[in-house]
Parts: sequence; C-alpha cells; structure tokens
Amino acid sequence: MWKMILFIILGLLVIITVALLYGISRWQSSTRKMYERLEAARLPIGPRVYDSTELKGLPAPVQRYFRAVLKDGQPMILAVSVEHTGTFNMSETGEQWRPFTSTQRVITRQPGFDWEARVAMMPGLTVRVHDAYIAGEGILHASLFGLVSLVNLRGTPEVAQGELMRFFAEAAWYPTALLPSQGVQWESVDDTSAKATLKDGETTLTMLFRFNEDTLIESVRAEARGRTVAGTVIPTPWEGRWSNYELRYGMLIPLEGEVAWILPGGPKPYWRGRITSLNYEFTQ
Repeated sequence: MWKMILFIILGLLVIITVALLYGISRWQSSTRKMYERLEAARLPIGPRVYDSTELKGLPAPVQRYFRAVLKDGQPMILAVSVEHTGTFNMSETGEQWRPFTSTQRVITRQPGFDWEARVAMMPGLTVRVHDAYIAGEGILHASLFGLVSLVNLRGTPEVAQGELMRFFAEAAWYPTALLPSQGVQWESVDDTSAKATLKDGETTLTMLFRFNEDTLIESVRAEARGRTVAGTVIPTPWEGRWSNYELRYGMLIPLEGEVAWILPGGPKPYWRGRITSLNYEFTQ
C-alpha cells in the first residue's frame, strides 16, 4: 500500500517538474521571439552624436536638463539592456506588495521595449510578465509558471498608447532619445516643467516632464492612461518618478523609480524598483 502511494507521489512530482520545465522553455521561446521583433523593427539613427547646438529654442528647464546629463560628442543610444529588482503591488485597491526581478531590452528607434519580469507571489509560485511595445504594438501578458495565462492584452490602440507612454516616461534611462533630433517636440510650461510630444506611427502622445532643483527629470506624467479595474479599462492619470541619479557611460541616469496611478484620494504606487545592471549600445 505504502509503495503504491509513494509511486503515485513520485509520478505526480515528475509530471509537475516536466510541466514547469515546459512552461519555462515556452516562456523563454516567446521572449526570444519578442527580442527578434524588436531587432527587426530598428531604424537608422541620425545624427550619430549629440551636439548642444540642437538645444537652441527649447524650453529653459529642458536645456538645463540636457546640459546636465549629456556632454557634446556623446554618442546616440541605439539600445539598452536593464536589470531591475523591486516590489510590485498586485492589488487594485489594497497593499499586496510582492518582490520581482526583471530584465528589459529597449530599442530607441523605432521606439520599442520588452520588460520580462518574474513576480514571486509566494515561495514556489511565480507569475511571469511581458510588458512590451514592439513595432507599434502594445503587449501585456502575465502567466502563472509560463503555463496558465492570467492577462493577455495586445493589438488595440489603447494598449499601444499605454505602452508607448511607458517607453517615453522611462527615457531618462536613455536620454538621447528625448532630443529634438530624435523626433521629440518640447513645449514650455514653466521654469521647472515642460510638455513633450512623441509620435510613432498612428500613436501620438504628450506627457508632462517635471525637473528637480538639480535640473534632472523628477517625474513624468500622463493625464490619461488605461487602468484596468474589475475588468474595465478606465483612463486615469499616471506618473513615474525617478531618483538617485548616477554617472553611467558619461550620462547621468536615475537608478531608482516609482510608478503610480494618481487617484482622487492621492497617488497609488504599484511599482517600485532599482536598476542592478545597465548596458548600452551606441552609434559609435
């Protein structure tokens, strides 16, 4: 009897192990395909180096920002690979923070990225996430063990706009992508903030950039990004905040951040993270 029970238990363990390995393999395959699509969508970048003369006519806080983070002759950023660690709030209304680790690949032109994360729900229970903008398409896919799909949003204008907002808000990590020569249009607001507009294909968006006393990007805000509440998408103000700037590859880059929905009762953060690894590809 006990031998039979042991045999059944061992059989179940083998089945579970094989299923988990299959899920990991399938998820890794989807990640490789996303990276291949990112690479295929690349566009040529020009000019090849930053020249401060292109700042002429920009709002004063924007000029101060670029003069602080870039030096003349800085090569343009083609791509960046980032690794993060942090916590993610899994609750729409409460506080259910769970640890995550992630890798992110960004291509600056055509704008695109794939954030691939592992969120530890509890010991042995991992949710894998792809949050991406590739060739003009927004993608949000969450899966338990890479096997059971929990969220799968893609292909709509609303998802594309939301993911391009993320690319734009995180551009403090790849600041040459914010230059006018890279297609960004800047509009004056006041001495510590400015609006920036980015267009990619059929998607155009404008976001508010605020600068701190050190002239660096402190926050980036969108007045309406799609927030899913009980299965319904509700346009909601959204903001990313950046801090702990350090010199990397000749540029000042924020290494810590927080992302929040701006609700009537105040900000509701849902992502807090810090960069653990940062590697760039330049034009030269």
